[in-house]
Amino acid sequence: MTFGPRMLKTGIAVTLALYISTWLQFSPPVISAVAAIFAMQPTIYRSWRYFLDQVQTNTLGAVMAVLAGTFFSNEPIAIGVVCVLAIMCCIKLKMEETIGLTLVTVVAVMEASGAGQWEFALNRFLLSLIGIVSAFVINITVLPPKPKQQFHEQVRSVFTQLSLLLRTAISDEIKEKVFRDQKQSLQDSLVSLAAKYKLLEEEQKKLKRAKYRLKRQLVVDKQMLYTLQKGYEVLEAVQEHFFQAERTPEMNKSYDRHLEKMIKFHEHVLLKFDDRLKPGSWDSAPAETANDLFMQRATESCKEDQPGSRRLLIVAATIYDYGHQAARLNRMIEHVDQSDEEKEEA
Repeated sequence: MTFGPRMLKTGIAVTLALYISTWLQFSPPVISAVAAIFAMQPTIYRSWRYFLDQVQTNTLGAVMAVLAGTFFSNEPIAIGVVCVLAIMCCIKLKMEETIGLTLVTVVAVMEASGAGQWEFALNRFLLSLIGIVSAFVINITVLPPKPKQQFHEQVRSVFTQLSLLLRTAISDEIKEKVFRDQKQSLQDSLVSLAAKYKLLEEEQKKLKRAKYRLKRQLVVDKQMLYTLQKGYEVLEAVQEHFFQAERTPEMNKSYDRHLEKMIKFHEHVLLKFDDRLKPGSWDSAPAETANDLFMQRATESCKEDQPGSRRLLIVAATIYDYGHQAARLNRMIEHVDQSDEEKEEA
């Protein structure tokens, strides 16, 4: 695990919540610190949504706790029943993420209200709000989340991992244990990247106005993720089918060369997206033509009386799909760039 901005901001939010609670003479301040920990979210939209949801569910939980404390005191069974009711209310309101902090508020308020100390019950509720507000303010002011920039940086990192494994998959040059560990690391990175895309999609669709240009860029980002996932499927197919099929040295070279060509094609597409290529220095047509020709030859070489050749066809189809998705990503990037240039000229 690497040290990131969210860890730093959580510490700052906890510190701020404790200082405010002490300054306002609210006790115990640890409740506000717990609330700040729960309330720190990975994006600004989620911080805002969590803030609104927590205000609603904490208010509801506090009211339930006060009423229950009035009639049933602070008996353990009464606290347990109210906790169950609070969970049910959060689920009914589709605010499951707020359950943890809401229960903290319920338990703290009932512990106070059972003794008839209404000011302490309000004190506990306000402590939770202090923690939530502290986390929200810190999240939007100190190193605010940039999911789009983080997503693109992670795309480049994942491609570097994928490129290494694909370039050595068919040649079988890496030690088996190293390959297995690297492949597991790549799989974990893809899962993390998919989660990052969901944050990016949520941020752009719900926090900002859904402009047409943002929607087009979001489609490109989704295709970036999909192309990387298709590259991982090539690794799976090679490991599952390629080495179990009967092959000639010429076939090994053919598959290895073409896969190398598709990786380079994918790399050029990402460089084009980053605007790092010279104008007119690269044409995608030869790579797309080579991909079609490779699949055609692989289909022709598949013989019905040799089951092993069908396994090779599975590998070939997976490599073809990887190249096809890279070409699709390239066309999307060109379309977005062309539309932006036309708007600038207009």
